[in-house]
Amino acid sequence: MAEEKDELQVETPEEKDSKKKLGNKKLIIIIVAASVVLGAGGFAGYKLLASKGNGNAEHSEQKKGTENSKTAIVALDPFVLNLSEHGRYLKITLQFEITDKNIEETVKEKTPQLRDTIITLVSSKSLNSISSPEGKFQLKDEILFRANQIMGMEKEAFKNLYFTEFVMQ
Repeated sequence: MAEEKDELQVETPEEKDSKKKLGNKKLIIIIVAASVVLGAGGFAGYKLLASKGNGNAEHSEQKKGTENSKTAIVALDPFVLNLSEHGRYLKITLQFEITDKNIEETVKEKTPQLRDTIITLVSSKSLNSISSPEGKFQLKDEILFRANQIMGMEKEAFKNLYFTEFVMQ
């Protein structure tokens, strides 16, 4: 029995070389197959995303063309405000995007009411509440909501609000 075990464990150098060659061949085949699959998947993904991107770009350009004819930007004079914390100041400049160019004159007539609402709202805020990005988005939403209330129209007069200057001290 001991002789049989020795015979089973003993391999000739030729057998060892052939096993190494088979192992190397298998490894090379696996690497080549994986490369082909990944390359084909990457190419297909690129083509798919590239075709969607071009379609979306064309669609958004058409959409922008129709929206630009309807919307307009109304800029307000800069605000320098005291925040709720003593000794803290905020300078903001903002611009409203209105939904229809026809209401631009109405917005200009209501500028004093808009400025008063913005001053009252922003001066009640603390530095911590508006210093984070989330705080700025919340402030934008609150200003837009109150500005649309002031306009008193059936549909929203203001589509968006842009801070063009935002300096805190």
